[in-house]
Amino acid sequence: MKPFFQRNVLLAAALTCGLTACSALNYPGPTSLDGNFPAQGPIIPDATLNLTKSIQIPLEKVVAWGLYAGAAWLILDPLAPNWEIEQASFPDRYYHLSLKMKRVYSGGMGEARVVFQQRAKELMRENGFDTFTVVEYSEGLESSVIGSQRVANGVIQLTRK
Repeated sequence: MKPFFQRNVLLAAALTCGLTACSALNYPGPTSLDGNFPAQGPIIPDATLNLTKSIQIPLEKVVAWGLYAGAAWLILDPLAPNWEIEQASFPDRYYHLSLKMKRVYSGGMGEARVVFQQRAKELMRENGFDTFTVVEYSEGLESSVIGSQRVANGVIQLTRK
């Protein structure tokens, strides 16, 4: 799935959950958005969710934590791949691979070489070669105003036995 589509699905799911929570509470508020909104009082009703007889959670906290979780999900985007790979082919079966890690991540900092090797093996198999040779490889950090970003670059040559 593409990240833009994933975000839209997440937004639709959050909106559905919020509307379901309001209807589950039998909120006696307005049924349409005509006129000034909210007509009276706060947007989030002063209600509590009774999970058990002894555990009650204010709806305001549920909504706030839901917004925090949604923001964290959109920023971290855990379903997106950690590395973006660009490749260019050159004569004599040489390929240049350029990898960039996403700026905001949770884990995967030391996997550049593994991702490089996996892509090299995929190219080898797709093109019908037996092996590949790493001609050049480097890792580093690319700085910008937003923050640093891990990068890796390398050149491979596909060969037959």
